[in-house]
Amino acid sequence: MKDKESILVVDDDPAHRTMLRTLLTGWGYTIFEADDGSTAIEKAHDQAFDLILMDIRMIKVSGIEALHEIKAFNPSIPIIIMTAYSSVENAVEALKSGAYDYLTKPLDFDELRLAMERAMDHRQLKEENRLLRESLGSHFDRQNIIGRSPAMVILLETVAQVATSEATVLIMGDSGTGKEMIAGAIHYNSPRKEGPFVKINCAAITETLLESELFGHEKGAFTGAHRRKEGRFRLAHGGSIFLDEISEMSLSMQVKLLRVLQEREITRVGGEEVIHVDVRVIAATNKDLLEEIQVGRFREDLFYRLNVVTLHVPALKDRKEDIPLLAQHFLTTFCEKNKKEMKGITPQAMDRMLKHDWPGNVRELMNAIERGVVLSTSEYLDEKELPFLPKGVISGDQARSEVAIPADLPLEEVEKASILKTLELAGGNKSEASRRLGITRRTLHKKLKKYGVM
Repeated sequence: MKDKESILVVDDDPAHRTMLRTLLTGWGYTIFEADDGSTAIEKAHDQAFDLILMDIRMIKVSGIEALHEIKAFNPSIPIIIMTAYSSVENAVEALKSGAYDYLTKPLDFDELRLAMERAMDHRQLKEENRLLRESLGSHFDRQNIIGRSPAMVILLETVAQVATSEATVLIMGDSGTGKEMIAGAIHYNSPRKEGPFVKINCAAITETLLESELFGHEKGAFTGAHRRKEGRFRLAHGGSIFLDEISEMSLSMQVKLLRVLQEREITRVGGEEVIHVDVRVIAATNKDLLEEIQVGRFREDLFYRLNVVTLHVPALKDRKEDIPLLAQHFLTTFCEKNKKEMKGITPQAMDRMLKHDWPGNVRELMNAIERGVVLSTSEYLDEKELPFLPKGVISGDQARSEVAIPADLPLEEVEKASILKTLELAGGNKSEASRRLGITRRTLHKKLKKYGVM
């Protein structure tokens, strides 16, 4: 959290405002106050606050009315509504009107802090995405590529430059990183975007069928060829062709592909007619082609023909800043698909995701979220629905079994030793430690402060 973010606290209860001012000031925020919705509207007109905490029931202008007014002239200010249990229906109405979230009184401070941080992170993310769109140009279509990490910003900036050219592109990256989406972004931001975008996985088709798939065949060219078939290169005329897993292509097919790249001509299997094709080639691989050349599995001349521009798609473990954003996107997607209503992801589940190495990359994360949504029975995706245990994270039962405490210690010292050992086993993660101990994060903070380790 950056220093001195500005919070407007709106509540007609002076005691509640004083409590919030003391609490939030201690958390490092700059606090402004309003005792009614009308005053909040005036202050929001004068200053762009980072967040507004607003009670729903006030004497002159209610929180709902103030929400509408403020959102009308500055929709980017996140507003969290505070409400008593008796007015939760009104809070739901506030969400439909643009409130970021609502909290019930009396406030749970851990929940309050988490909601505030998420709201401001959400606003910061929207601003970063706006800046990214500006840096890429107003006409750049990201094709649903999600990422704000430095590695992804650099990649997308390069994609924006490459897309407008006619250069052949080689996309490299581990399986599941999203190479096909990058290829799509290149095509749909190119002058060929109105033309076809044809995709083929070279690893999924046998050598004999691959030639027919790429170049087509004449009737009677082989057993089962009952009619003429146009190949993928012909179908991609005027557009782009994406050759995925190019490293799995046999050496004999590599020779034929090289000729097509050089001459821009194809001949159907079993035919003699030479057909000109106007196609941009985008290839992808999850292997190191230089190593494949060394062991004789890939032609060097084809590599240099493909390697006009090379893009490297980072593994998910190298762009962990993007995990919360990707996870939320997949959560929304699969909730809609499965007709479920879920509010978000618990801090413990997000902690697990951030610690996982993701050998399957974005595809693995997507599958994990889909599984979690299907299995979840609550409003939040929890760690128990995630199908993995990251390296270095010990389960609660293991953690408890490894806390060795002498039998003659006073009860207070036993508690202290247990808390400190559990925190150590959780890698210093207070959310994980409080979960294992069965206490709130707020209680854990108090204990640690008492022990002088905060």
